[in-house]
Amino acid sequence: MNILEVNDLCKTYIVNKRQNNVLKNVNFSIAEGEMVAVMGPSGSGKSTLLYAVSGMDTVTAGEVSFCGKNIAKMKEMELADLRLDEMGFIFQQMYMLKNLTVLDNIILPACQSKKNNETRKETVARGEALMRKLGIIEIADNDINEVSGGQLQRACICRSMINNPKMLFADEPTGALNRTSSDEVMEELAKLNADGTTIMLVTHDVKVAARCTKVLYIVDGNIKGEYNLSRYESASQMRERERALNNWLMEMGW
Repeated sequence: MNILEVNDLCKTYIVNKRQNNVLKNVNFSIAEGEMVAVMGPSGSGKSTLLYAVSGMDTVTAGEVSFCGKNIAKMKEMELADLRLDEMGFIFQQMYMLKNLTVLDNIILPACQSKKNNETRKETVARGEALMRKLGIIEIADNDINEVSGGQLQRACICRSMINNPKMLFADEPTGALNRTSSDEVMEELAKLNADGTTIMLVTHDVKVAARCTKVLYIVDGNIKGEYNLSRYESASQMRERERALNNWLMEMGW
């Protein structure tokens, strides 16, 4: 079953009265449980595509079906509720409120959701359970400036999962991290995917993309190719997965 279907998606910006076609008749689908990477040269439209299909940005033309709902036709308040309750977001820059502890930042989306009927104690318990799962429970009461970048990004993953989303969207989730922290964060995302969470992420890193089940390659606003990988299961597979993916990317003009 496809959780996301994109048909003839176009995104156009008008800059100084000139039309800039960033996305041009993009078509693809993501099945439930997949982990899909979007790769391509700088300025190819990767992040614009992620924002358009997740309802963070409007589309100029085409259809974006998320769980059977055409989000391209939704009003802003409907989209806001959909993003809060059914989607999770992770960004390169780890946006968190400085006046809240790490745990309070994680549970904030649950406190804002109209669908959440839990007591605060129950919500806190779920937030702590997510932190234990990702190995950061010891920083629950810390301020956000008292933790490492890798810990903070894992906290962002916890926050993205607090409302049990149907799909995660990640824009360069390891872009601001060193290699060790990047590997740790991707290991956690791979575990979430293995547990059934559907993920779409933008990356320029072959090591990150090699953990995914599918890679979409975009150039000048068009998807030029799609590469299917077997499901990632262990670190022992990584060298071969990276080699095969790198060869395909070279063929695509990477």
